[in-house]
Amino acid sequence: MKKAHFIGIGGIGMSALAQYFKDQDVVVTGSDREESPVTELLEKKGMRIVIGQKAENVPTGADMAVYSDAVPEDNLERARARELGIPQLSYFEMLGGVSKGKKTIAVAGTHGKTTTTGMLAKILGDAGASPTAVVGSIVKDFGSNYLHGDSDIFVVEACEYRDHLLELSPHVLVITNLEWDHTDYFPSLEALQDTFRKAIDKVPAEGIIVTDPNNRNIAPLLRQGYAGQARIIDYTKEPAYELRLPGEFNQNNARAAAAAARAVLPSITDSIIAESLEAFQGTWRRFEYKGKTANGADVYDDYAHHPTAVKETLKALRAKTNGKIIVAFHPHLYSRTRDLLNEFATSFRDADKAFIAPIYAAREVDDGTISSEILAERIRATGINATALDLDVIEKKLADAEKGDTVITMGAGDIYKVADALVART
Repeated sequence: MKKAHFIGIGGIGMSALAQYFKDQDVVVTGSDREESPVTELLEKKGMRIVIGQKAENVPTGADMAVYSDAVPEDNLERARARELGIPQLSYFEMLGGVSKGKKTIAVAGTHGKTTTTGMLAKILGDAGASPTAVVGSIVKDFGSNYLHGDSDIFVVEACEYRDHLLELSPHVLVITNLEWDHTDYFPSLEALQDTFRKAIDKVPAEGIIVTDPNNRNIAPLLRQGYAGQARIIDYTKEPAYELRLPGEFNQNNARAAAAAARAVLPSITDSIIAESLEAFQGTWRRFEYKGKTANGADVYDDYAHHPTAVKETLKALRAKTNGKIIVAFHPHLYSRTRDLLNEFATSFRDADKAFIAPIYAAREVDDGTISSEILAERIRATGINATALDLDVIEKKLADAEKGDTVITMGAGDIYKVADALVART
């Protein structure tokens, strides 16, 4: 392949894969619906990125079109690629192909995948293993969501949505934890577990599974009907590490990364792991400190969009401050908000005030059964001051936060832009 066109190149996985091919001397072009820190990163690396998707964006000489799963089949660029006879692969199909023949370490699970993947890539890099890594966010330690490596070690964040995880054939499978999520695809926890059971069965006999074997949702997958011979490593037996990142959930991420690093490099020393984790700076939109508002309030931003992630992030923030915590939450998907409504309602107990933005629709259509107003009402029923407001109004409300207060924007949508705007005012 000499020329590849990426449709939806601003996607966090797509952009990492684009950088990988650029490193392989492939001419990479791409398009996306809007500018973002990710598209800016790609342009700085010499790729031609077009904002706005049109048929004429597809180069006639392209050997391959790679498309994000957020891009529908009737997309103008996908239609143009078909007209030109250009083969098309989804992001995960291409990722599966790229990783074949390599010593692949896939990091999966409901929470902590991105941070664990970033930590693992850093540990292996600091140990001199020169891994290639595809991460679900920009890792501050290497300024990208992609790390170039010269060895056959391939570290990749693996998503379970639409069974994408099953496109990979990992030598080491890391499962951080497991809870019901992606409710628009998995009708139940059992359906989600079935996908992970299949992923576990794909690990070869000489491979390794790094997980918490006592997790109530993972344990049955390893005990009931598992006939594989892969070695199982319990990451919870790792010690606590000195981290810059707060929260017990980040300690578990570090334990999983450390255990996976030992599985890949049995000779790695405790000191290399500890020093690497202590220096780890974190990733974009994962408990990220943004700065202060004009009034002096601290501003954080986090990608949390599942009830457990919201609860644990606010718990960690409460441990850092005795001041008022004001959260702006951007619910992601109507299905997730509706199906996990009871769990979301009780996730804000460490906040003093919550502003709920309109639900970020992404790939879904509003069927009228759920709204940000309904979520705010349910949160208020738990005793937390919660109000549903538009994003522009939320920004103005957050700007009124006082010195000593802590503001945190949360969600998988574009709520991070509110945090950026608050800090930009100073």
